Amino acid sequence: MSFSRLNASAATLTKNRTEGAIVSLSGMCATCLDGCIGMCEIGKSAYRGAEVIYPQPFGIITAASEKRYPVDLSHFTILGTVVGAWGAPPDPDVAIFPAVSLERRIGRDKGIKLKLPIIIPGLGSTAIAKNNWEGLAIGAAIAGIPLTIGENVCGMDEEAEFKNGRVVRSPEMIRRVKLYKEWQQDGYGAIIVQANVEDTRLGVHEYVIAELGVEAVELKWGQGAKDIGGEVKIKDLAKAQLLKQRGYIVLPDPEDPQVIEAFQRGSFHEFERHSRIGMVDEESFLRRVEELRRAGAKYVFLKTGAYRPADLARAVKFSSLAGIDLLTVDAAGGGTGMSPWRMMNEWGIPPVELHSLLYRYADQLAQRGEYVPDIAIAGGFAFEDQIFKGLALGAPYFKLIGMARAPLAAAMVGKTIGRRIEEGDLPVYVARFG
Repeated sequence: MSFSRLNASAATLTKNRTEGAIVSLSGMCATCLDGCIGMCEIGKSAYRGAEVIYPQPFGIITAASEKRYPVDLSHFTILGTVVGAWGAPPDPDVAIFPAVSLERRIGRDKGIKLKLPIIIPGLGSTAIAKNNWEGLAIGAAIAGIPLTIGENVCGMDEEAEFKNGRVVRSPEMIRRVKLYKEWQQDGYGAIIVQANVEDTRLGVHEYVIAELGVEAVELKWGQGAKDIGGEVKIKDLAKAQLLKQRGYIVLPDPEDPQVIEAFQRGSFHEFERHSRIGMVDEESFLRRVEELRRAGAKYVFLKTGAYRPADLARAVKFSSLAGIDLLTVDAAGGGTGMSPWRMMNEWGIPPVELHSLLYRYADQLAQRGEYVPDIAIAGGFAFEDQIFKGLALGAPYFKLIGMARAPLAAAMVGKTIGRRIEEGDLPVYVARFG
């Protein structure tokens, strides 16, 4: 039995010619026909090249793995009891579900209060995050849950101002922080700003702490969707050149005369902007955490991805040594605004296995009497039963569930329906609700 579907996916806008007869090992049609126009990934790559590596169309979708992992949360079931009660007195008139408190406090000092045990992890510079930030920020603030501004936001902001290679003003970052804070209620939740290698070089954390009043910042060691840096597509030559000047990897080189000529004559239509991956070691990590605290950060988080077990152990141990306030561990599978499709399906440790390892490592620290940071887990969570199972899988160490694609889906739908209402063109499926 194959766990993966090869060579055809809605994610890459591809399909097989002989859909009922597929070679499971390769994903190719049982009979590959001379004369076929090439609708599969192999065929499409013959005339679209590297474009087929990524889910499409960029900027208006999020994507996640189609791989059917042998074990996932659906293989667990939730059990109850008729004896007694947890979280409330064992009284039928008191132990009713509206009386259950879902609030939570996180951080070393437990100073961040949440209405729900949920966090929205880093949503950065991709168009899909930028274009739906209003719904995300307002919704998260009203719900009383933390929201993370992801990587590369300042660097991608064409209106951002820099001095001596450091950001001094970013209208897009200001917009994102302000939207959340304006709707924040009674101090619940938090706005968090994430940073990768380029963000650190541009001084993003120092800027948001000093100028925007951000109290919580997050360091980043990769993500569950891929083992490479963040990526976006750029359709404008001048912007591609600007991003290269700001220190990003831009492919092909937008300053190469031959590349410029090829772009202008229409040989290709977009550039790729890539971020770097930091090289982790204990000394530099501890030093950076201390630098951020001296700069005024009240809370320092770490987010890591679905790397091998030794790297997960490093994340847990280093977080303990540094007194990290929240460690987020993102399992394989996505989601993403732009990650290589095959990598997203075939890279990294799946959620149940990764989070089980995480529980073991956290428990080992606790048994030794060492500091265990509050932990959030992510990787395909969308519904309340999954949240329950995820928290139960790592109790008492797992405090939050990270979700990005599901809240983003809700924000996109809300935006779309709102626009259709304004246009007087509400679909029948929605209009029937009044």
